[in-house]
Amino acid sequence: MFKVALITGASRGIGAATALALAKEGFDICINYKANKEAAEQVASKVVELGKQAITIKADVSKEDDVIFLFNEVDEKLGRLSALVNNAGVLLPQARVEEITADRVNTLLTTNVTSYFLCCREAIKRMSVKHGGDGGSIINVSSAAARLGSANEYIDYAASKGAIDTLTTGLSIEVADDGIRVNCVRPGFINTTMHADGGEPDRINRVRENIPLKRGGEPSEVASAISYLVSDDASYITGAFLDVAGGR
Repeated sequence: MFKVALITGASRGIGAATALALAKEGFDICINYKANKEAAEQVASKVVELGKQAITIKADVSKEDDVIFLFNEVDEKLGRLSALVNNAGVLLPQARVEEITADRVNTLLTTNVTSYFLCCREAIKRMSVKHGGDGGSIINVSSAAARLGSANEYIDYAASKGAIDTLTTGLSIEVADDGIRVNCVRPGFINTTMHADGGEPDRINRVRENIPLKRGGEPSEVASAISYLVSDDASYITGAFLDVAGGR
């Protein structure tokens, strides 16, 4: 059976590492990106080097029309979807709650939450055995921030990821009879460029001593967790949360 995975926000960081990890497990890959076409195509080239098909699709997954376009392109170019990794997200500069605006909160919620719901909806239509599908796996990338709260830095980001945790729990129950497993990975401090998006590129070095393992994680370590949850080795796991956070 052909295996097809769609990874949102896959041109860099955890998404890019996940594309390679799933390609190694035999998946053809759709690399979704919002702006950086060159980076997405570099990831696609690496997937092809691993012997699997790869396509790159530009789409802002916070927009419903873009999501519909994205999934239709996967249908046409790769075939029926068997795995969705909801990874796209945004982190805005550090701010206390007393400093935030409605526009900031709405940007975070639309990008980090609405996109996951829209992509889950379209994936279910294709995977569900009730819709003629073969079942499948959905992985939501949340954050340890959902547990920790990110006081004085990113409470709004943490709250958006808390919503993803709730989505995972509820949806895993809702679609269990559809042959779809829904699980969640919660990364901690991972060595990606997202920290620069938050205004502190060297953030991991500042907090290193507060991490039990005394280091930041690598995108490939999160990708390995995602790959496991997608795999048949995790066939009796749904509604689960796997923290990849160095013990924090």
